[in-house]
Amino acid sequence: MKARSFIIVLLAPLVLSSYDSASTNTEGVNSGGDTEQDSVSESIQSLPNFEVQLLYEAPLEEQGSWVSLAVGPRGDLFASDENQKGTYRIRIDDTTGNAEVQVEEVQMPATGAQGLTWAFDHLYANMHRKGLFRMRDRQGDGHLNIMEYLGGPTEQGDHGNHAVLPTEDGDGLYVVNGNHTPPPELTSSRLSGWEEDILLSRQWDARGHARGVFAPGGYIARINPGATEWEMISIGHRNTYDAAINPHGELFTYDADMEWDMGMPWYRPTRIVHAVSGSDYGWRSGSGKWKQYYEDSLPPVLNIGPGSPTGLLFGTGAQFPARYQRALFGLDWTFGTMYAFHLEPKGASYTATAEEFLSGSPLPLTDAVIGKDGALYFITGGWDNKTKLYRVIYTGDKSTAPVDAIDNPKARAARQERQKLEAFHGKRDRRAVEVAWPYLADEDRFLRHAARVAIESQPVQWWVDKALTAERPQARITGLVALARTAPEHYREEAIASLLNLELASLDTRQQLGYLRAMALVCMRLGDPDEQERSEITDTLQELLPANDDRVNVELVRLLVYLQDERVIEKALALMQQQEKPTLPDWSELVARNEHYGGTIQQMLDDPPPTNKLEYAFMLRNLQSGWTIEQRREYFAFINNAADAMGGASYTGFLERMRNEALQNASEAERKAVADIAGVNLSQEPDFEISPPEGPGRNWTVEEATEVVSDGFRNRDNLDFEKGRNAFFATGCASCHRFAGYGGNIGPDLSTVGQRFSTEKMLNAIIRPSDVISSLYNTTQVTLTNGEIVTGLVVDQQDSIKVYSRDPNQAADVFAAREVASMEPVDISQMPPDLINPLNAAELQSLAAYLISGGDPGSEIFKSDSSED
Repeated sequence: MKARSFIIVLLAPLVLSSYDSASTNTEGVNSGGDTEQDSVSESIQSLPNFEVQLLYEAPLEEQGSWVSLAVGPRGDLFASDENQKGTYRIRIDDTTGNAEVQVEEVQMPATGAQGLTWAFDHLYANMHRKGLFRMRDRQGDGHLNIMEYLGGPTEQGDHGNHAVLPTEDGDGLYVVNGNHTPPPELTSSRLSGWEEDILLSRQWDARGHARGVFAPGGYIARINPGATEWEMISIGHRNTYDAAINPHGELFTYDADMEWDMGMPWYRPTRIVHAVSGSDYGWRSGSGKWKQYYEDSLPPVLNIGPGSPTGLLFGTGAQFPARYQRALFGLDWTFGTMYAFHLEPKGASYTATAEEFLSGSPLPLTDAVIGKDGALYFITGGWDNKTKLYRVIYTGDKSTAPVDAIDNPKARAARQERQKLEAFHGKRDRRAVEVAWPYLADEDRFLRHAARVAIESQPVQWWVDKALTAERPQARITGLVALARTAPEHYREEAIASLLNLELASLDTRQQLGYLRAMALVCMRLGDPDEQERSEITDTLQELLPANDDRVNVELVRLLVYLQDERVIEKALALMQQQEKPTLPDWSELVARNEHYGGTIQQMLDDPPPTNKLEYAFMLRNLQSGWTIEQRREYFAFINNAADAMGGASYTGFLERMRNEALQNASEAERKAVADIAGVNLSQEPDFEISPPEGPGRNWTVEEATEVVSDGFRNRDNLDFEKGRNAFFATGCASCHRFAGYGGNIGPDLSTVGQRFSTEKMLNAIIRPSDVISSLYNTTQVTLTNGEIVTGLVVDQQDSIKVYSRDPNQAADVFAAREVASMEPVDISQMPPDLINPLNAAELQSLAAYLISGGDPGSEIFKSDSSED
């Protein structure tokens, strides 16, 4: 791809301000310097002997909200605002004893860079909505004065252009982009190609998010310094914001979850991912996300839990003890937490454990770097949150001398073998088949994966016979996965016969899962089996169902439903009646060590949804025939019972559509027989009484509300959980917003709002909602083909749209897609600005406390000053 380019030349720098350091903490807790924050929310906790220093507060109106950091060649820092304020150079002088911070605006039209890095004598910026740029200092005086446009994606929205960082060999750059960012024209790819590869019909998100977004999803590409060559490295991520390379030269990322999916079988928590060459980590929109055990995907290094990952970096170069020089630091914006992930080499990849390094509430972390001085610098910001620049130093007595990366001979050898195989990715080389073939049966998934991608990079005719006749079952399975992904359709019959020649019941669990994925890929990529093949496949699968492993049962049912084998109904319903096994162990462990979680997540832990069983119900919705009336009633009763559990914002929406699709596939007689249970309202209603506000209210301004709430937080005797909860529902907030498991799903879930925003910021969002509007909740002007204009929040559905007005009590208007002439965004919030005006001061104080508590009546904020005495 030939990149378009232009160059801007500017010479004069502008010094904006110089600040002395604010007060610093003495035991890892910052206790001063911020007049915006109240005493309840202003604190940072860190590990012992790590001191967190507040260095600088960026004036929001002048310098914006910073979202990325980079280290320049002179040791200075560069930061970029998320919107239109600018990019800044930051110099820190410690010679006087107090840190003097000087901030200069880079005199270039550079802003909105969610990725910054210094490489090849340039500052590279991957700019939100604009593309990839680079800037350099032509005069050598430390001031950037030449800017060049390098092309790249220009996708708008929160899931667009993200990080850019130097490659491990120093010859290029990695570009990290979110799942709403189609890649540019590629010059090469480590992957043989990607498709959705979803066997059964997909449900798009029940609220319309990422509808119509297809593979590759979020991705990491490699470019040369001039960005004229783009090579795809790793795909199938959701909304990865950053990536980092360890001293072994291995690439990692911290992938985002889709928290609306919580409770559904396709929910995937945030996770640390080893982004190896040619990997597809299987993000697909809606219900289409791949299982981590799929043979053509890979497992994460570590599942973390709900959150919003932002910056990621290794501690290499930090003047920290050895454990933290080797750590991978990951920033969570939602829960204000920086984790230290401790990686251990295992086979050709790694395992990891998580440790909370520092946290605050609110502490909207966006990015961090290791400075030339060995300190860790991090910033807060994003979504117009106020930016603060912090520095973390080690004050203990342990050695901070540089250390080597942790390793062991066995892991080093496996990693070198994987890298040897990766050298064939995306390249035609006759040696590849000979070198890679023995690894197709390796027990190490990362070696097996590297070998398969190497094989897929070669012409099919070089290796098809070896795949069809391989004696080792795992080699045949892996080879047939490769064949299904790359071969023409005329190989379908031979591929199916080769799989059927294996004794499925005699395979171990890992091989059975691989076999079932291989058969699914053959059906999806090479075509449907004929009647004879269908009969042989279903008989083989029925012999194994039910198996001893839940994952195997899921894949058996998936294939049998796809092949419309009616015998699966009885067995799948029986599996749905079995006792539910725990599905949230990682969350339980995380909640136990992390006090920031609450609301919906805690309720799900207390009363978990039937996630495993929902997998079977979701698949069975596709079967049209073979049902008895009793089976249909059992099915719809299960859906109704599942709706009693708590889940993410799209949980009940998915259940409703699951039920509706099953009804559409039922006969008229069956629909009549289940009419009494198939029309139950699945939405979750509060189980407590809601009273009108006491009042008298007033026309609250942000300034008045902030002062009143701050007074209430200073004297907490009047804060009342019940009063705050009642205010949330009585003012109509719950009509659109979900909080602590209850409420609507039109606007964003507010369960973690108190951890993401300061009190003033939170009140500003309530009173002046149009100041900052997420791209997920933009108001849209819909023009119909008859000339009528309707304005509201649009939720895209299968063949229609729903338009929600600003009145939370008014039902949504529904229009068929053919009725819509055009849709244009409008810069006004869907939320009315006067919702809290009916509240008196005490009610407003309790409402703010309720939001900060995350819906937890035992929160510290509700413990009165007198009770502490």
